[in-house]
Amino acid sequence: MPKNTMIDEISRRVETLSYWQQPILSAPLEGGITNRNFRVKHGDETFFVRLGEDIPVHGVYRFNELAASRAAHAAGLSPEVVHAEPGALVLRFIEGQTLNAAEVRNPKRLLTLVDLLKTCHHEMPKHLPGTALTFWVFQVIRGYAKTLREGESRMVPVLPRFLEINSALEHTVGAIELVFGHNDLLAGNFIDDGKRLWLIDWDYAGFNSPLFDLANLTSNNEFSEKQEHTLLEEYFESRTDKDLWRRYHAMKCASLLREAMWGMVSEIHSELDFDFVKYTAENLERFEKAHTHFVENIA
Repeated sequence: MPKNTMIDEISRRVETLSYWQQPILSAPLEGGITNRNFRVKHGDETFFVRLGEDIPVHGVYRFNELAASRAAHAAGLSPEVVHAEPGALVLRFIEGQTLNAAEVRNPKRLLTLVDLLKTCHHEMPKHLPGTALTFWVFQVIRGYAKTLREGESRMVPVLPRFLEINSALEHTVGAIELVFGHNDLLAGNFIDDGKRLWLIDWDYAGFNSPLFDLANLTSNNEFSEKQEHTLLEEYFESRTDKDLWRRYHAMKCASLLREAMWGMVSEIHSELDFDFVKYTAENLERFEKAHTHFVENIA
């Protein structure tokens, strides 16, 4: 389908959502590589529209995103979902700026980030339905390997090594506390409105270990070792012993491997205009560096 035709169809999809009571003005928003996002003016109100279908190869299911988004609003983390229909969410628009990695690392934000994570982990389950998905990164990696083999990915020859590393990391993490995780803590998923910080985008939300969100936050935003120690100590309210440090780093390696394999799967399955090969290479390099450090200095 020609690009202009596709854009026109997507715009019409936004315009024909059943929530609108009058004509709208919509504009696409940058950011996001699994969804189409729009700012919509409707009368005196402004909304955020998110278009996206299920993505089974990534474990993204919109019923789960909707439930998590509603729970996040009830817990005070995210804007209100005012409307949902198949393939679309309409939320209140937050006037603010998405963060970058340097802003996430700002020491002045540390306590706010810890508070957001603890609210996500312990308060959101109170607002969820009885059945919710899990996000166990080690199983995600196993599933990605299966998808890559079936799709005859260029990365098939290296999958046995990745799976061997994955099993070793899972063994190192061991028994966990089960909480409800966001599981995709990229800088762009935080919005600062000048008064407070919001946490958005619940595509990958699910029950998980708190170590994953902590490791995902630090690996995605390139925390220093000192900042990692400080984050762990603030979250767990105690000094970081060797066992926790080892388990945390195992989860950090898994987070980076999962991100690289997300790119590999997207290379062969996504239709979005994005350089997934470059994304894979960048994240694979970060994983290899972190894993070498883990093996040589921590494990």
